Amino acid sequence: MDKKKFHFDERDIVQNGLLAAFYVVFTYLLTPISFGAIQFRFSEILVLMCFFDKKKIFGLTLGCAIANLVSPLGLMDVGFGTLATFLACLGIIFSKYLIVAISYPVVFNGLIVGFELYLLGDPFWLSSLTVAAGELAVLIVGYIIFMILKRKKKFFEIIKATQNTEFKF
Repeated sequence: MDKKKFHFDERDIVQNGLLAAFYVVFTYLLTPISFGAIQFRFSEILVLMCFFDKKKIFGLTLGCAIANLVSPLGLMDVGFGTLATFLACLGIIFSKYLIVAISYPVVFNGLIVGFELYLLGDPFWLSSLTVAAGELAVLIVGYIIFMILKRKKKFFEIIKATQNTEFKF
């Protein structure tokens, strides 16, 4: 692997720190709807930043882990929920279409958080479906936001985009 691909400069570190902080703050501010079988975790919109820069996976994974420390599901959510976000970000990194990229968080959160809820006594498929539906609703909003932002070339400079700057949908 080319070392330059994962070279972090000060700006990368600051952006990852800010992403982690934003993820935590958005989750905490919306705690009543950010956890459980029916959830609308709006901080998950931020995972789409990985579509433009794979280095953002670090801040987003860290932010999810910190946010899940206050989960009503307990420390299990730190492990399972963070794993779901990490795997979703990995899928997003390799996507060439934003519309496909939104499917990774829907599938991984649906199945992994659904399994977590199953371990706590909820029905697996129903929990998976409701978590996935909430994730899809949030990411459709995120998709619309990023389709609007892509019209602003300055956006790609600000976020230090390294990939997918010419995406169509």
